[in-house]
Amino acid sequence: MAVIALPAILAAVKGGVGLIGAGKIAILPFLIAAMTYFHYDQFDPENKPVDRDEVDAWYDFVIVGGGTAGSVLANRLSEISSWKVLLLEAGGQETEISDVPILSLYLHKSKLDWGYKTEPSDSACQAMVEKRCSWTRGKVLGGSSVLNTMLYIRGNRRDFDRWAAYGNPGWSFQDVLPYFKKSEDQRNPYLAKDKRYHATGGYQTIQDAPYNTPLGIAFLEAGAEMGYDIRDVNGDKQTGFALWQYTMRRGARCSAAKAFLRPIRLRKNLHISMYSHVTKILIDPATRRAYGVEFLKNGIKRRVLVRKEVILSAGAINSPHLLMLSGVGPANHLKEKGVPVIHDSPGVGKFVLEKDWT
Repeated sequence: MAVIALPAILAAVKGGVGLIGAGKIAILPFLIAAMTYFHYDQFDPENKPVDRDEVDAWYDFVIVGGGTAGSVLANRLSEISSWKVLLLEAGGQETEISDVPILSLYLHKSKLDWGYKTEPSDSACQAMVEKRCSWTRGKVLGGSSVLNTMLYIRGNRRDFDRWAAYGNPGWSFQDVLPYFKKSEDQRNPYLAKDKRYHATGGYQTIQDAPYNTPLGIAFLEAGAEMGYDIRDVNGDKQTGFALWQYTMRRGARCSAAKAFLRPIRLRKNLHISMYSHVTKILIDPATRRAYGVEFLKNGIKRRVLVRKEVILSAGAINSPHLLMLSGVGPANHLKEKGVPVIHDSPGVGKFVLEKDWT
């Protein structure tokens, strides 16, 4: 709270001294309390962002999808005050129910979930209705970080190092580790002392569960008796036994929207439009450059244009889907569906690899 409120409080003190004089400084606490009460939305860094009904015609960046990645991107890009950023999210706000960790599974198949199902299979989902599994995807500001079980587990270093070895400079584990730490606010004092892998003061709060059952402790002890190490799952090595770390703040869920969007919701150069379902990326067929998007809001088709980039962060299902709707994907498939082909990219919509659960 202090980060957001301090400038306003200092302004109130300065204005109050000028108004009533230094001799009556004792009345200032009451003046500050009154200002806080009547302008609470500006003082509370966890107040929800406001949905913008009308958007401008042009932005520097348009971010499609206000999920885990989109929330971080909106935060980072809008740090540059001269850049205008629009964040489009198909869903709305998270609820008080989603804040309660144990209720997360009750939100699956709710209005906060896209409600996707897999195709019938002979080798998976055999116990499910029609042999189809539900594939939960967040349709809400904060995305699937509002519906998951809040486990905070960084990818294995070998995966990052392999990406770098395949020709992606900047993606090795040592390259990305500073950014993990930059976003982290580790609330476990023991882990926070390990400055190699953890940090405090970032936007994303990480903490242990407020209560660990005796069974959980016995589980660790059993692993130790068998010769396994008790590990920090986000430390040097990930093989061993560990207690979970959670994207949690004061015992409640700390979604990506709560962590990265709420503290910056008053930035003038960031506009957030919810219930805005993007249906097409506008791409110039000649230059193959994205120059805007079309989206539906309140049943009305709208269009917004960009000076710099359209950033697609709509999730594992909707991102390739939207690319294909926009003419980027397997040419034969697009022609079958009557979509004009802008770029033949056979891999779009295939080879999906999605983590099981977090």
